[in-house]
Amino acid sequence: MAEAHAAVAFQFNVSRHGLTVDYDKEILRELIHSTKRSWRYRLIRFLNRIRNMVFPFTVPSVLALIALTSSLTLSDYFDPLSGYARRLHALVPWRISALYPKQSYIVTTVSACAAAVGVVVFLTRFFLEKLLHYRGALRERRGKYSWRTKLWFIWMKVVQGNSTPRLYSYQDIMPVLPLPSLRDTIPKYLRSMRPLLDDEKYERMVQLAADFQNGQGRRFQRYLIMKWLFSTNYVSDWWEEYVYLRGRGPLLINSNCYAMDALHERGSKRQAARAANLTHALLKMRRMINQEDVMPLMLDKMIPLDSFQYPRTFDTCRIPGRETDKHVHYDSSTHVVVFNRGRYFWVPTHTISGRLLNPKELEMQFDRVLQDSSKAREGEELVAALTAGDRVLWAEARERYFSRGPNRVSLETIERAAFYLVLDEEEDYYFDASDPSRLDDYCKWLLQGACKENSCKLWCDKSFSLLIMKNGLAGVNFEHSWGDGLVAGHIWEWALTEDLGVLQYDADGHTRGSIETVPQQPQRLKFELSEECLLSINKSFKTARSLCDDLDLRVLMFNDYGKGFMKTCKVSPDAYIQLALQLAYRRDAGNYCQTYEATTARLFREGRTETVRPCTIESKAFVEAMLNENATNAERQRLLRIASEVHTAGYMDSMCGKGVDRHLFCLYVVSKYLAVESPFLKDVISEPWRLSTSQTPQNQTGRLDPTRHPEQVAPGGGFGPVADDGYGVCYFISGDAVLFFHVTCKISSEKTDANRFREMIRSSLHLMADIFKEEPARDKAPLV
Repeated sequence: MAEAHAAVAFQFNVSRHGLTVDYDKEILRELIHSTKRSWRYRLIRFLNRIRNMVFPFTVPSVLALIALTSSLTLSDYFDPLSGYARRLHALVPWRISALYPKQSYIVTTVSACAAAVGVVVFLTRFFLEKLLHYRGALRERRGKYSWRTKLWFIWMKVVQGNSTPRLYSYQDIMPVLPLPSLRDTIPKYLRSMRPLLDDEKYERMVQLAADFQNGQGRRFQRYLIMKWLFSTNYVSDWWEEYVYLRGRGPLLINSNCYAMDALHERGSKRQAARAANLTHALLKMRRMINQEDVMPLMLDKMIPLDSFQYPRTFDTCRIPGRETDKHVHYDSSTHVVVFNRGRYFWVPTHTISGRLLNPKELEMQFDRVLQDSSKAREGEELVAALTAGDRVLWAEARERYFSRGPNRVSLETIERAAFYLVLDEEEDYYFDASDPSRLDDYCKWLLQGACKENSCKLWCDKSFSLLIMKNGLAGVNFEHSWGDGLVAGHIWEWALTEDLGVLQYDADGHTRGSIETVPQQPQRLKFELSEECLLSINKSFKTARSLCDDLDLRVLMFNDYGKGFMKTCKVSPDAYIQLALQLAYRRDAGNYCQTYEATTARLFREGRTETVRPCTIESKAFVEAMLNENATNAERQRLLRIASEVHTAGYMDSMCGKGVDRHLFCLYVVSKYLAVESPFLKDVISEPWRLSTSQTPQNQTGRLDPTRHPEQVAPGGGFGPVADDGYGVCYFISGDAVLFFHVTCKISSEKTDANRFREMIRSSLHLMADIFKEEPARDKAPLV
């Protein structure tokens, strides 16, 4: 609403007495403080840029080194530059040297020392960049490192020293994503398709691949090499554009994902208090990101992950277009938009001077919203449905009905918000052992954005939305195009640990602290909805409702065993779970399918994700052995370990830039640019992902202890199915003893059933554990 106030903050009146200027002093102060805040952030970014340019050195150490070398050179006690300063001084014009002999010598000496130190910094960073290309530490087992990897650890420790990296310290020296060759990608793809195709179809695919590799593929690869040479990341911009932003279908369920609240603890049952603590924690995290006070995520405490997605977490909105959407990022918004009982409110989160409101002050703000007795106007409770429906319809409605007047002001206020907050009037206690469906309902509430019969509450375009029930139960729903689940999960985990472990609540469930400044009053946003606009809203709402009605979502909390047992089996926990999913799908569908597992590509600059293909020749052999009553447990264990090793190798290949699918995707985009039809690429792209899987990582913040504080662990989240006749499965490994699986599919599909597949996963995990028990004289493992 500040934008609306600013429009009338200054008024000019011309009369016979002259020109008079009336202005709103409060708004003028807000504009002044806004300008100060903007320049302060610019200065912070500038200083951080300098710090990052000299990393792993620090700015004080660089200045101290320049001062030391200059002093030694000038004193003639020791010349670390070997006379370079004197030779440089000889190049100074003689007139300047004659007039200012001492001053010119000091300037040239300091300049020479600064240049020498700059060379040292450059060479150190260059060496560190080369070290970051090494991947042996990821591929080798912990405790069984080769001498090369041990030497690499030593060099990394020596080069980095005791320096503490900031969020973007490694950003400019991150390795560039390598471009695989066709002779590497094509055989890997064919091998991944072998368990899915019969002999005739496989031979056809081999012939198509050979023709492509020897013909069109070479031409497409040459164009891709050009893009690789002149871009920071040859995949990410096309991936974001063509997979996300050009999609014209609804975002709800199809693109947006969700993450859950802590398992057994939510701190307070007071809705306003819970909203205040979480809002304060999230905005504190935003400030840390802006000031780069967040440690980049590190693998093995040595290998950094790319951080370019973090700035878009807050103050970002996806704007609809007729052909393609776009992202718009605003600069440090000082408000959030709250949805409550069909109404939208502008809620300031900072004082006029720019101070972030403390939790007690934010609780007052949200209490004001909850106590507002005004009623929603006709159609107002469904405005958000426009963001959940067809993108073209939303783009046209935005241009026609939201480009002027109060509608434009309200829309800009929502889009410019730090994030979107839903204070729902519903309440639920999801953890109820006597009624497991309560957990399913809660997760469905998060994924659907509480889209009910007469209301659509989720603004799908915002980078993320915070949803809080009447009893304080919370969760987040995030839009996927701006970034990936790892980043969103990291920020949400930090907010939860800050809420429950640091900020906390008093005995009555209120936030701690005191009100230092009475904040600005929240203001309700106004919409003027014409009959034509209401028609568009209702059309989008019907689309959203049909998506919600067709969603089947089930959550499995498996606590019979977990990661601890899997490690005793001497297999990777991720590979173990993926094999369990292959076994479950084979028993559920009677066949195998192309399976998607997401892994990160953030080992490289501006990397996002790559695909692991868990359905392999080896995994099929293991599953068939599990279904064969005559197979022995010893044979099943052997096949399990072989399949696990193959899966782990494929996972590491994908992480290290040697995956298959992003390369083939980019080749397909090149073919479309050239308007050349490729039968091979057409088959590759058209093959559906009937089993789409992903893992939610745990303890990215380093502040969780699932053993001592299991109540603070949030059991992950989930997403909708990718294929109409397939499943979406997101799993979460909680400590050593608990696993969570979020299973989704479409009710309209006769081939899928989320509850049935959940039970297949449960029984498959039991079957796999049974093969490690003592084997009877003749093993006949039950298959149902």
